[in-house]
Amino acid sequence: MITKEATEAAPAPARPAPAPPGPAKKRPAWDEVPRWQIYLPLGVYLVFTLIPFYWILLFSLRPAGSTSLVPWPMTFEHFEKVWTDRSFGTFFQNSVLVGVATLVMTTLVALAGGYALARFDFRIKRGFMLALLCSQFVPGALLLVPLFEIFAELRMINSLGSVIIAETVFQLPLSMILISNFIKNVPYSLEEAAWVDGCNRFRAFRVVVLPLLRPGLIAVGSFAFVHSWNHFLFALMFLNNQDKQTIPVGLNTLMSADSVDLGALAAGGIIAAVPVVIVFAFIQKWLITGFSAGAVKG
Repeated sequence: MITKEATEAAPAPARPAPAPPGPAKKRPAWDEVPRWQIYLPLGVYLVFTLIPFYWILLFSLRPAGSTSLVPWPMTFEHFEKVWTDRSFGTFFQNSVLVGVATLVMTTLVALAGGYALARFDFRIKRGFMLALLCSQFVPGALLLVPLFEIFAELRMINSLGSVIIAETVFQLPLSMILISNFIKNVPYSLEEAAWVDGCNRFRAFRVVVLPLLRPGLIAVGSFAFVHSWNHFLFALMFLNNQDKQTIPVGLNTLMSADSVDLGALAAGGIIAAVPVVIVFAFIQKWLITGFSAGAVKG
């Protein structure tokens, strides 16, 4: 008879040793992917992207009436026509003034409001943030009637100031949210250390925080400039005289119900696109950093 003590003293049966693990499946590295799988979709995307630009360039550089697919002989008569005869020089100056003024006003007001939202607590803060977010769902066309009534009372119709104020108001909610989130990523202890060293709040912000906000300010400012440069509706409704109009409205004058001057329209489109391309070429690295840092709270 097997006793309980003998059962407990008996050694447990040995378990079989686990089989050695087989070679792990290795995911293909980037360098091991066939090149055609990378370049083929990129090439297709590049073709569909560049063909419209080439088509505009073709119409702007080839002579009127030509059907050649190569802009040769090359001519600049369409650029001369829109710049002098169609007053695109004046339109360009007005657009630059509106874009730069909108950039400055939007950045300054959004910087002050974004700092208040990031560093201060007040009762209606959540409601104010919700109102800013909800305002992004309001199309600009709904603002035309109240803004027109306000500017008419202030006698600002047919003035570039009305367009600048309207563009600034339209850009402020998103700009303020972005700058607010960007300021939140700056440690509050840096400002406190500046206060200990004798700085007041404004000087601590200017010396310590403001240099760290460069990518965010560039992102917000460039976004405001590009939007005001391309916006058509406010300039069309608030500006009557031709010498006050901007480039988007000027492009609209090149199209009539009976005919369209394709060469002049293409040349005007290139004139309108060149400043935006130059701006993005110089600020693209700060733009990506600013939008990515201002889109999330650290």
